[in-house]
Amino acid sequence: MPAVPHRRALRTATVAALAAAVLVLAACGSNEKEPEYVERPVEDLYNNGMDALNDGDLNAAVQYFEEVERQHPYSVWATKSQLMAAYSLYQAREYDDAILALDRFIELHPGNRDVAYAYYLKALSYYEQISDVARDQKITVLAMQSLEDIQRRFPNTKYARDARLKLDLTRDHLAGKEMAIGRFYLKRGYYLAAINRFRTVVEQYQTTTHVPEALHRLTEAYSALGVTPEAQENAAVLGYNYPGSDWYMDSYEVVEDVDLIPTENDDGTNVAVESEKQDEGMLSRLWPF
Repeated sequence: MPAVPHRRALRTATVAALAAAVLVLAACGSNEKEPEYVERPVEDLYNNGMDALNDGDLNAAVQYFEEVERQHPYSVWATKSQLMAAYSLYQAREYDDAILALDRFIELHPGNRDVAYAYYLKALSYYEQISDVARDQKITVLAMQSLEDIQRRFPNTKYARDARLKLDLTRDHLAGKEMAIGRFYLKRGYYLAAINRFRTVVEQYQTTTHVPEALHRLTEAYSALGVTPEAQENAAVLGYNYPGSDWYMDSYEVVEDVDLIPTENDDGTNVAVESEKQDEGMLSRLWPF
């Protein structure tokens, strides 16, 4: 059968030709050179990064600032570029990357004159991520801790002043979360769990807008449990601090058998009768100012 050897010969020749082609391509590839590393002046890189930042091309800005550090790691511009790269990431809402970059800057340059701004920008990166009260509040807690850190470390700076304003909003947000959970428990009859949440608001978030409602909810919860003295005490604290609030009027209806309406003494001074009868320790513990 003469045809079989002929086919085998063709197959062998084809394989050899393919192998030769692969070797040629490999040889050509090995002759190709990688792009040469070109060092650029540090001022050019930094200025290009600033131009990109001003133009809103944040990804390019980050790359330019990172290139400054890569090519000129020991220059003054490298330190500035680390902070500017973090700022560009913050502007791009890449908050996690911004926080990592800022932590690195703070660790490498704790005595830098811009370190206060680095702490502030880190706090903002957490603050901007605060979600609604229906979600987990881990980020809110981190934002509060970072803002408090600024006040402690840099009390006389403009960053501390802004941190104080944002702290009020952050605490109000955390108190709102506690209130939402407390209402959930209260509505379903889990009174002790609800009381724990409302007491947290009263004791830990005393400057927030949620305190009057928290005191009222405590009155409701204790009344539902049949713990009348505690219900009266919380209603009295509410009336003492917020005598004209709607929450006080609601609490008064809950414990209406007790005289909580402010009345006038013989000397003409106004006093909330039951409030004055309450344990002063209770008042100072719940409302220490």
